[in-house]
Amino acid sequence: MDVRKVGIIMNGVTGRMGTNQHLARSIAAIRSEGGIRVNDDVVIFPEPILVGRNENKLQALSNAHGGLPYSTDLASLLSDDNYPIYFDAQVTQRRFPDVKAAIAAGKHIYCEKPSAETTAQALELHTLAEAAGIKHGVVQDKLWLPGFLKLKHLIDTGFFGEILSVRGEFGYWVFTGEDQPAQRPSWNYRKEDGGGIISDMLCHWRYLIDNLFGNVTSVSCLGATHIPTRVDEQGKSYDCTADDAAYATFVTDKQVICHFNSSWCVRVRRDDLVTLQVDGTKGSAVAGLRDCVTQHAANTPKPVWNPDIDSPIDFNAGWTEVPTNTLHDNAFKVQWEKFLRHVVLDEEFPWKLREGAKGVQLAELGIQSWEERRWLDVPEL
Repeated sequence: MDVRKVGIIMNGVTGRMGTNQHLARSIAAIRSEGGIRVNDDVVIFPEPILVGRNENKLQALSNAHGGLPYSTDLASLLSDDNYPIYFDAQVTQRRFPDVKAAIAAGKHIYCEKPSAETTAQALELHTLAEAAGIKHGVVQDKLWLPGFLKLKHLIDTGFFGEILSVRGEFGYWVFTGEDQPAQRPSWNYRKEDGGGIISDMLCHWRYLIDNLFGNVTSVSCLGATHIPTRVDEQGKSYDCTADDAAYATFVTDKQVICHFNSSWCVRVRRDDLVTLQVDGTKGSAVAGLRDCVTQHAANTPKPVWNPDIDSPIDFNAGWTEVPTNTLHDNAFKVQWEKFLRHVVLDEEFPWKLREGAKGVQLAELGIQSWEERRWLDVPEL
């Protein structure tokens, strides 16, 4: 058996996303399975080293995963040929300088989104990576969620006819920290620390819309800071300077209108934490993280407006669940496997740093649209 070991510098894995999705459910899961089996003769086996600023957290994380190596010295690791891949899941403000340094050191790059704080920085990373001849990519995990894969299957098989519109609902109530601990970190609500739901979520909506409904060509966005003060991890009250909700409308080059509500100040009364309703001339579908239901034109009820009586139609009953004919793995793990195969086997990987720059661009335009109260075109990058 040809076991091809690949060293990965994993920077920022002590954070919630880095710990849970990228380490535990992706790299550690791949290792526990014996690596990525390419064929009967070849296996790709990741060898991570955990990197961060808090040695105590790194040690605890290392112990939890079988004694993985760890370090607080990123600079020395960037010169270590045992680790050809650099992965970044830090807070956004630290990503640009460290990814740039990793590119200069000749490392292959895989990073979380937003890939930088500004479109100019994100494009610079892509340009530098291309000039260096390294392999590079950005996390776009929602493309591999089971519900959205079922939705893509419906699109590819022509279920919808002409797609007219998409309505996305995302979010949940994030507790303020007063009566019980908040379930998201406090920096998310401070603009000066890189917080804000527009910069966080419009990066996701960009790649999701681009890959399913056509390239985004224009945007109108209204942000809000609904809750002005919260309580941080030390029990201290602080002012919220970042947006905690965003109400955005996008138009694609296929003339599909997509409206997405994103909020940390909403209570969930829908099928999932995120749902997409797609309406077309021949049918509609509602997809969540794992499930998807459809209603064909032939099965669409004919309501009559009459608020004086209870509705005779059970609108939820007229939908059919899309069967789970294929088992789907963790979305982050799926993309990790694709990136590792890209590095080791040179297989195609289209989700490069330019795609990350597109997400940053849409977030910047969303903020500009909110500030100027107007529609904005989305230039090609």
